[in-house]
Amino acid sequence: MKKLEGKVAIITGGSGVIGYTTAKELAENGAKVMLVDINEKSLKERVKEAEELGYDMSYTVADVTKAEDVKNYVDKTIEKYGKFQLFFNNAGIEGEINMTENYSEEVFDKVMAVNVKGVFLGMKYVIPKIEDGGSIVITSSIAGLIGREGLVAYHASKHAVVGIMRTTARELGSRNIRVNTVHPGYVESQMMRNIEKGVNPDASDSAKEDFLTTVPMGRYAEPENVSKMVTFLFSDDSSYSTSSQFVTDGGVVG
Repeated sequence: MKKLEGKVAIITGGSGVIGYTTAKELAENGAKVMLVDINEKSLKERVKEAEELGYDMSYTVADVTKAEDVKNYVDKTIEKYGKFQLFFNNAGIEGEINMTENYSEEVFDKVMAVNVKGVFLGMKYVIPKIEDGGSIVITSSIAGLIGREGLVAYHASKHAVVGIMRTTARELGSRNIRVNTVHPGYVESQMMRNIEKGVNPDASDSAKEDFLTTVPMGRYAEPENVSKMVTFLFSDDSSYSTSSQFVTDGGVVG
């Protein structure tokens, strides 16, 4: 029997590289998956591909900063699958690269809305509906453990979701619902391409080389390095792990 057989998962940011890679990993382990994202075109493409692979996936379009959209993706999941036990609270954006004194207030507000309010709303409306004994994973980042110049909103938001995780883990312990954060380092993804370009617009390859010098393992993570950690946290293999931070960064923080 597959380790997630009979389980249903909701994944926000589901059309992104980490979200969708995780969705496939969960489906490979027997789960049914509801992908949530703001980009319907991308969601349709992901679900079509998943169906061709033989996976049971659906999608709901949502802006995670809007309460009605969040309530809707929870309701749509129950309508489609009857119940759910797993929630990957993953949607996030990086914002701009700029020193704090020059950072756009508008961009700061947008990053906090998606990365913090979106996570909060997800918890607010998932908690009453998720089955007891379930598991919730929130995507933070190594940016939630350390600081780096030029990314004030992103770092602030990724620290903030650790507080949400620790609070809700205590609130949900009596229901045997585990809540943890994952902290990816530099992942081969469009987000890292954006950050590299923001750091050095004229030579993003050089920016990548600079990042790599800080990674003891000498490479960026593949999305699968994160998805396998999430799958572990959703499985019974981590049944006594809650209120903890799980780092996949090749040694950057250490």
